[in-house]
Amino acid sequence: MLNRRGPGLITGMLPVLLAALFPVLITDPAMAHVSEQGLVLLLPTEHYITSGVLSVVASIILISLTPKHIVQRLFAPGTRRLPALPGRVCDTISVLSFLVLAGIVYVGITGPRDPLTNLLPLTIWIGFWVVLVSLVGLLGNVWRCLNPWSGLYRLLIGPEQQGLLPLPKRLGAVPGLLLFTGFSAFYIVDPAPQDPDRLAGFVIAYWTLTFAGMVIFGGPVWLARGEAFSILFDLISRVSPFGNGPRAVPGFPGWALVPSTPLPLSLATFSLVVLAMGSFDGLKETFWWLARIGVNPLEFPGRSAVVGSSLLGLVLAIIALFTVLLLAVWAGQKMANLGASQTQQLSLEMLFRSFAPTVLPIALGYHISHFMISFLVDGQYLLAVLGDPLATGANLFGLAQTRVTTGFLNTPDSVKTIWLTQAGIVVAGHILSVLVSHAVAMKLFSTPRRAALSQIPIGVFMVLYTLFGLWLLASPRGA
Repeated sequence: MLNRRGPGLITGMLPVLLAALFPVLITDPAMAHVSEQGLVLLLPTEHYITSGVLSVVASIILISLTPKHIVQRLFAPGTRRLPALPGRVCDTISVLSFLVLAGIVYVGITGPRDPLTNLLPLTIWIGFWVVLVSLVGLLGNVWRCLNPWSGLYRLLIGPEQQGLLPLPKRLGAVPGLLLFTGFSAFYIVDPAPQDPDRLAGFVIAYWTLTFAGMVIFGGPVWLARGEAFSILFDLISRVSPFGNGPRAVPGFPGWALVPSTPLPLSLATFSLVVLAMGSFDGLKETFWWLARIGVNPLEFPGRSAVVGSSLLGLVLAIIALFTVLLLAVWAGQKMANLGASQTQQLSLEMLFRSFAPTVLPIALGYHISHFMISFLVDGQYLLAVLGDPLATGANLFGLAQTRVTTGFLNTPDSVKTIWLTQAGIVVAGHILSVLVSHAVAMKLFSTPRRAALSQIPIGVFMVLYTLFGLWLLASPRGA
């Protein structure tokens, strides 16, 4: 890895997000796998980063010169709808998902303490957080049937149950936004999120809270506005070629991010929190960040020693991204409104609500890229544990833990292939965001000229974020 100067953090204030952070309890750190990236030192990453940034710049220029009718046709929803799963089938899958989750939690509590041999941490952090999030972004919202609440709710409460209390409309999806920010704090800040007992407590508490919210406010209402992962998967699935509806509509990736009406402000903000969380999760491991908080990266003292700085960094990352994108949208609004009549001018809030979700392809691309090494290594541990979930000596998949290999991280050729794949995914995510953002601008503004002008500051933001994302991949890490 190359030691480069990192970008500065842009600070600001967004106090409401402070309330989102769950209390972080101090405990002994759990074992966790740290991937080796030393051979990246041998790669000419400056050339690859330059090429990636220039690719994003080229996409901005090309889409700006593309006729409006072509852009609109590209991001129009398809005319063919794929059949949806029948409601009873979906409910059955959901009930089975609940039973599987209960079994995994039981194994987590009664199984070995090592996170690399316990089914619960591997399932949650690799199977759920790494694999499922990526699949939803590529294949559509399978979580709609897979979630472990809706089937049981309909079985016990009934599909028409409206809830005991109304959830105020003015809140929008703020409850889900706060819960997701709390989850981000648990994952990034907590000293031992992979500890089986600790993680089991978190899963049980979150499942119970969600089911209680469904009973109190109504199942569909709480899943749409209060359940953090249902909201996350609904947003991420909009990046996929199949959209986020119950009936998939194949089209160009990201077409569902060009809606007829802007998303509510809470969902637009949620989109930014997803990107900020992923970005800071990578940043906190770099030599640059550790130097900022006074930690020797070669003698990392453990997560317990950096709880305060990690919590502050997460908050500042959310604030910084919110502030920078808001400024970019504001500058674009001013440029697009030059010479326009009063009736043609659009409000800043409407523009922010429209453009904030266009960062989701960046978030998905960085998520896949960031966790690629974890998937390649810890995914082997997951397969090994799935082959013997009760630690009885079985080996259903023929992959014992003693055969888990990291050999592909020890040769320059394989490391180069992995790093270039990661970089390519990051660049592809940024290019798709550029295309989606321009398509949104074409829908909002009356002329291609105004649309192109509105995209200049946002394009600068996209280019700089590409540089930042690729820098994160190439930066040395000490935590």
